[in-house]
This record gives sequence, structure tokens and C-alpha cells, in this order.
Amino acid sequence: MWLLLTAAGLLLSLLSGTGAEAQAVPGTSGAEASPERQQMLGHDQRIILIDAGHGGIDGGTSHGSILEKDITLAISRRLFLLLRSDGFDAILNRTGDYAPSDDNRWLRSSSRHMRDLAQRKELAETLPANVVVSIHINWAPSPAKKGPLVLYRQEGRSFLLARSIQDQLNQLYGAQGAPRPGKPFYLLNKITATTVIVEAGFISSPTDRDMLCSPKGQEKIAEAIAGGIAAYLMEV
Repeated sequence: MWLLLTAAGLLLSLLSGTGAEAQAVPGTSGAEASPERQQMLGHDQRIILIDAGHGGIDGGTSHGSILEKDITLAISRRLFLLLRSDGFDAILNRTGDYAPSDDNRWLRSSSRHMRDLAQRKELAETLPANVVVSIHINWAPSPAKKGPLVLYRQEGRSFLLARSIQDQLNQLYGAQGAPRPGKPFYLLNKITATTVIVEAGFISSPTDRDMLCSPKGQEKIAEAIAGGIAAYLMEV
């Protein structure tokens, strides 16, 4: 019951434009897209769930005082507004610095991590979401490792979405990476919707970190992801 109420509240507030994520973020437009623009992008009431990785007690990966959870939220907020301005029904599952596990009062598990993942999965199913894009930041032992990576659920539509987003991010970063199947990841195994995990760059790379940590860079990353989602929806 708690999950259903949470999902209903998110859907009502965000789709009506009254939630916190409907507020302006520097560099984005809050204007609704014209009917012609919506038709061009293939807008037909499909729900896009943006999953802002980590949050609250779960900081994710880090570099010094820089935490993954803060970057994923910043990019996700910008992505939400960009999609909304283009007329898409976008939902953001985390609007502040908290873990979704805090809202999970239904799963009897001692693992906070499992409650977190289960809450993200059940929200996607309850809405129900047609497309799920989970935003994360990568890390590697070597600072030379850099560039974006999109992981996909092993089915055709998820691959097409991953390829579309990867192409847009490759152009932004000047990279040539290819999307990869993300078989070990819970969300890609459990969510039945078209689902991808976007590793937006390596926090361990000085070059990527400059992009990931600046408002201008975060805006460019969000624009690339939004462009990939729009291109996918036109394709299918």
C-alpha cells in the first residue's frame, strides 16, 4: 500500500507540473512543446521513469568529497526538465538526497541495498513505466579509463534505446564506445519495461570529472541522454 501511494503521489504531482521537479533549472526551458513537436518526437503518453542512482546513506562511488549520488541527481533533474519541455511524461524517482529504501516499508529484508533496488523496480512496475533510464557514474582503478557506457536489458527494445543514448553520449565525449548487456544488474533483470543503465562517465578520470561536476557539463550530458531517448521513441 505504501508503494502504491508513493507512486500515485509522484505521478499526480509530476505530471501536473506541481512537483519540485517542475521548477526551473538553469539552462533549461520549462515551456511545453507544441503539438507538432510532440508528434515529431513520437509522444503518445508513454511514461519515462528516470532513476537517479544511489542517494541518502548510499553515496555510490566517489572521488574525494565528490559523491556519485549528487551527480546522478543533478543530471537526472536536468534530464527530467528537458523531457518535460519536449512534452514527454517523465517521472523522477528521487527528488532529493535520500535513498528509495527509506520508502520501502513492504519488503521484509535485512538488506538495505535489496530494499532500495526492490523499491526502484516496484515503482517502475506500478506506474507502469514504458521506458526506464537509470543514471549512474563509473569508476576505474586507472585514471586513463574514461568515456560513457550504456548497459541494456537483453531484449531488442532495450538494446535500441541503449544504442541511441550511447551514440549521443559518444558524440559529446568524442568517444567510440558500444553499449553492452548488463546481465548481472538487478534492475536490468527484474524490470520488464525497456530499461537501460547509463554510466555517464568515469569519476576517476580527470577529463570526465570536469564534465560530470560542472553545471554546464551536466546539462550537456542530460541533453545527450534526452536526445537519445527521443531518437529511440521516433524509431519504435
